[in-house]
Amino acid sequence: MTMEKVERRMVPAAELRLQRDGHGTPVVTGYAIVFDSLSEDLGGFRERVKVGSVTRSLREGADVRALVDHDPSKILGRNLAGTLRIKPNAKGVLVEIDAPDTQAGRDIVKSIDRGDVTGMSFAFTTQSDEWHMEDGTPIRDLLDVDLHDVSVVTYPAYRATDVAVRSTMGLSVPDGRLSEFRMRMAAEEAAQQESLVRRAELMKRS
Repeated sequence: MTMEKVERRMVPAAELRLQRDGHGTPVVTGYAIVFDSLSEDLGGFRERVKVGSVTRSLREGADVRALVDHDPSKILGRNLAGTLRIKPNAKGVLVEIDAPDTQAGRDIVKSIDRGDVTGMSFAFTTQSDEWHMEDGTPIRDLLDVDLHDVSVVTYPAYRATDVAVRSTMGLSVPDGRLSEFRMRMAAEEAAQQESLVRRAELMKRS
């Protein structure tokens, strides 16, 4: 099922360090996505980003920006320009951002160095997902997404990621998908109950 709504998910940072390249340029590095890490409650469901979910998007030449708080006026890098490098691996999506000598770039480097900014986030549209229940909680697995940007943010919502130096963001819940899943689960539960009732009636008659 194809969905076009842009969603944003945030992940916290676990380690901070400042690195510079051979020219003295500060480089922001970290995992913008950690695969198979269960999110916090996102409004009635939790979520995992599956391994390989961004493979198609990157293979097809996605034009991805690195931003501050998903603000397009605060651009830090771009993969097509070589100032943002996106490196998926077994753990997740590692990014390296050559911080520009702009106000936004200088500010974010200073904030990360001070420990004031501690997270990363990514913006995407979903092309394929799957829903199931775990311990009574709806779980959404993201299987295939179009990656739009990665951002350095303050208040992330996944627990397993890290960012290093080399606003509460709006959460977009997939319209109708959670309700659709809950309705399907309710229908399956009702069918199971009906089956049990019928079986009990047959046993009484026998």
